[in-house]
Amino acid sequence: METILDSQAIQKLLPHRYPFLLVDRIIELVPRERIVGLKQVSINEPFFQGHFPGAPVMPGVLVVEALAQVGAVLALREIEGRDQKLVLFTGINKARFRRPVVPGDTLILEVTAMRIGSRVQRMRGEAKVDGQLAADADIMSVIADRGSAV
Repeated sequence: METILDSQAIQKLLPHRYPFLLVDRIIELVPRERIVGLKQVSINEPFFQGHFPGAPVMPGVLVVEALAQVGAVLALREIEGRDQKLVLFTGINKARFRRPVVPGDTLILEVTAMRIGSRVQRMRGEAKVDGQLAADADIMSVIADRGSAV
């Protein structure tokens, strides 16, 4: 798998940082259409301490967040002044969780743009492990100025 954007390039686009940056690299990118990211799931993730001791499972909401972060990379690459912008969730529809994501998994995060505008975004995301669908969702977001987002 070729790396299109590594973690440093991703951090230039997204404001997220450890422990909440949930994408390690971008491996495919078709501007304004489609993006594929990768997350190596490690036992060292802080959420595994409590979810669940003795049977670690990545919380489904964090799988959807990882999809949203990949989608935000797709959207922000096309925005002027992106270092002054935030992508904020406005909705999640049709979210389904189909298999657990556990330490050692490589999570492939594929996001397809349904609508990319200057402000409103709508995307479809699929998270897969070993070719099996782990989760999918429709994700809606809005691009806001960082100063006005609080």
